Amino acid sequence: MAKQPNPARRNERSRQAILTAARDLVSEVGYAKLTIEAIAARAGVGKQTIYRWWPSKGAVIFDAFLALSEAGPEQGIALPDTGDLEADLKMVMRATAAEFADPASEAPIRALNIEMINDPGLAAQYREKLADPVNEAKKARLRSAQRAGQLAADADLDLALELLYAPLYQRWLLRSGPLTPEYADTLVEVFLKAMRPEPA
Repeated sequence: MAKQPNPARRNERSRQAILTAARDLVSEVGYAKLTIEAIAARAGVGKQTIYRWWPSKGAVIFDAFLALSEAGPEQGIALPDTGDLEADLKMVMRATAAEFADPASEAPIRALNIEMINDPGLAAQYREKLADPVNEAKKARLRSAQRAGQLAADADLDLALELLYAPLYQRWLLRSGPLTPEYADTLVEVFLKAMRPEPA
């Protein structure tokens, strides 16, 4: 008797083909010219297959970006904690800068930002599925640094994250300079000067 195909495996194969097609196409043609029809054709699926799983083009791009990120919620999120806050933050910030500078991830990230400006629902989904869990992991690392006396005990950790990441995001958004490892290191050094405990 012939073995029946596994629908779950087939569905996952189709889903991955769609996400790959979306990432490739947004890099090739840009978000404005990207269509569900083009994604379906590239992935070798019907348009209705995409609409069955995603409500919009922006939602497909969001999941395509999420699949790229090793910090996806299904992977679990943890930041390095070697006891050396400066070294750990430099590692994380270098990785973030490299991701933003990588053409393979930059196009989906820019597409997401464009779409979230006009789609509050997608912005809320982004915060819930990615930004909030990642920020909680970052704050957990900063709390560890507070307990170790490496960061001011009364520091507002939400504001601290904005101080650390906003310059990188602005440079990327405006294309105002290269996102180099040296730039990432400098951001961490400036951040720590501002956030370390004052000498007794």
